[in-house]
Amino acid sequence: MTRWNGTELETIGAEEELGLRSERADGTLRHPVTMWVVRAADHLYVRSVKGTAGPWYRGTQSRRQGRISAGGIQRDVAFRAAGPSEYAAVDAAYRAKYGRYPSIVEHVLTDRARAATLRLEPR
Repeated sequence: MTRWNGTELETIGAEEELGLRSERADGTLRHPVTMWVVRAADHLYVRSVKGTAGPWYRGTQSRRQGRISAGGIQRDVAFRAAGPSEYAAVDAAYRAKYGRYPSIVEHVLTDRARAATLRLEPR
């Protein structure tokens, strides 16, 4: 498994948002979606507020790979479903990073959003 290097983790993890493009079944990239990203330990995560029914989340499921860009870094990634054992750390990361938006951050802390937590793994 490829790992993020320290600079990538710090840079992407510190960015307010990232652009995410998932791959279609034919290998072409979808249009970018702008979203919040958090770092927990040595991993990067995104969540769908609409849960697994969210359009961008469904798009990640055809090939489970795509491309992200943030802070001047562009990287091909695999989308891996995060497990329940990761949810508390991801919740804490969202609260710490985006807590200044209390009426918005609560939407990524629901059970529906937790079920759509993706770990971004470089490839």
